[in-house]
Amino acid sequence: MDQTTYVNPLVERFATPQMVEVFSPQKKFSTWRRVWLALAEAQSELGLDITPEQLEEMRQNLDNIDFETAKAREREIRHDVMAHVYAFGLQCPKAKPIIHLGATSEFLNGNTDLLLMREALMLVRGLLVNVLERIMKFAEKHSDLPTLGLTHFQPAQPVTVGKRAVLWAQDLLFDLDGMERLLAEMKCRGAKGTTGTQASYLHLFDGDHDKVKRLDRLVAQKLGFSRTFPVTGQTYPRKVDTHVVTVLAGIGESAHKFATDMRLLQGFKEVEEPFGEKQTGSSAMAYKRNPMRCERLCSLARHLMLAPVHASFTSATQWFERTLDDSAIRRIYIPEAFMTCDAVLNLYLNVMENPEVYPEMMAKRLEAELPFMATETILMECVKRGGDRQKLHAVIRDHAMSSARRVKEEGKDNDLIERLASDPEVPLGRGEIESLLDLRKFVGRAPEQVAEFIKAQIRPVMEKYTELLGEKSDVHV
Repeated sequence: MDQTTYVNPLVERFATPQMVEVFSPQKKFSTWRRVWLALAEAQSELGLDITPEQLEEMRQNLDNIDFETAKAREREIRHDVMAHVYAFGLQCPKAKPIIHLGATSEFLNGNTDLLLMREALMLVRGLLVNVLERIMKFAEKHSDLPTLGLTHFQPAQPVTVGKRAVLWAQDLLFDLDGMERLLAEMKCRGAKGTTGTQASYLHLFDGDHDKVKRLDRLVAQKLGFSRTFPVTGQTYPRKVDTHVVTVLAGIGESAHKFATDMRLLQGFKEVEEPFGEKQTGSSAMAYKRNPMRCERLCSLARHLMLAPVHASFTSATQWFERTLDDSAIRRIYIPEAFMTCDAVLNLYLNVMENPEVYPEMMAKRLEAELPFMATETILMECVKRGGDRQKLHAVIRDHAMSSARRVKEEGKDNDLIERLASDPEVPLGRGEIESLLDLRKFVGRAPEQVAEFIKAQIRPVMEKYTELLGEKSDVHV
């Protein structure tokens, strides 16, 4: 590798080879040729003078791209499409006269972009389904493991590890639903002509409107689409790009939430991301186990969440039928959005393949906070024993505040139970109070919610996409 040339980190370090390949020059330009072939086949079937020999010559050279010839030609004429028309024509001398017949550059670019985005979306969907499977297994394993719930990042009622995990899964199910709708609704640009009027094709078919409409449908079918956009300008509607990258950005939101939770949990020493046998956490502090995967995930997710900004501006600033100021930015933000989403989900999958869970640390933190959380239960039990609710509330409150000060100001253990058990106003002994601290009484229906959510929401997805399961993560660095 030339070490004096900048390389995009998404390609070099973060995205998977499968996603990088989708946006590679080989994939792009061989797809261009497939789009040209679809047009020529459709035109031939509708009666234009295009021979089987010409079509076969094109088929034989779909992947045989002479990049050097195309680059040299582009330097000369400053037009990438016509440079590749020229290179393709040199390899297909019989077909040369009919390549790109009646088409505009956006026939090629637009249909190719839609094909590549559709393929990339399917790769993202595969990763997403596999992440959901990992979360499902994790949630099932820890469905009833109590842990301290947090609201406002302050101790709240206990939850279970599994219950927290299905919250992560629910976010991803929203994203999957958006992706499925997007894939189901994707259309082909088809054969629309320079400004979308199909004038060139109408001329080729001697004014036969029916054949022009059939050409549009045939091209779409040959490219694997069931529909085309009813109308276009020179380009397909740029709002499509906004819809696509917004779905990807939504995955970034979900993944960032998960990774942030994991980073905080690792700080509590409750759950940790995987750590390699020879992995180094810090160059100075040898004992450290930094959550580098989740930190990277958050970093990339932030980049991903910005993608809709570029798409929105591009869509909003299209003048009339089209302006070319969309071209350069789309070459950057569309591939980068997909590669970033791919990297984010790949990291998510990697973290969830083998996270380490520490129940004893969870129990320790719960033990420190549970007496405070149990005050309402203790109060209700005292009232059942004939106590005065208002008087007891004041007694319990005073003891709770004093115990909290002891914890925060003196760094000592929570002694609320001892305080209450020794107060004559409280009609409960220590053993009776401790019996009220059974964690199973404080997690509510969390275990049942986990089982119900998995059965109703995640299992159907796993059954629908069984063929996509089994993917492993590939974290480069």
